[in-house]
Amino acid sequence: MASQQPPLSATYTSPTNAPFAVSLPLTAAADSTAVETKAKYLSELRQSVTSLQDRINRELTARMEEDKAREASAAAATGGKVVDDEKEEENYGEEVQEEEED
Repeated sequence: MASQQPPLSATYTSPTNAPFAVSLPLTAAADSTAVETKAKYLSELRQSVTSLQDRINRELTARMEEDKAREASAAAATGGKVVDDEKEEENYGEEVQEEEED
C-alpha cells in the first residue's frame, strides 16, 4: 500500500510582488523493488513536476505583466521612455542604429 509523503512544493517571494506557494501531494513509492512500481512512481513524479512548473510559470507571467504595467504607468507619470518589449526582443543581440529625427 502506498503511503503519503511530504508534498512537492515551491514558494516565491519578492520585494515588489505578492508571494505565492504551490504544493502538490505526492504518493510515496510502495515498499517494492519491482521495476513496474518504481516506473509508475517516477512517471507520477514527472507529471507532478511538470504541473508544478506550469503553475509557477503562469504565476510568474502574471507578475511580469503587473511589473510592466507598473513601469509603464511610472514612466508615463514622469514623462520617461516606455520600453517596447517586443521590439527589444526582436532586436536582441543585434546592434540597432537609432533613427535620426529631423
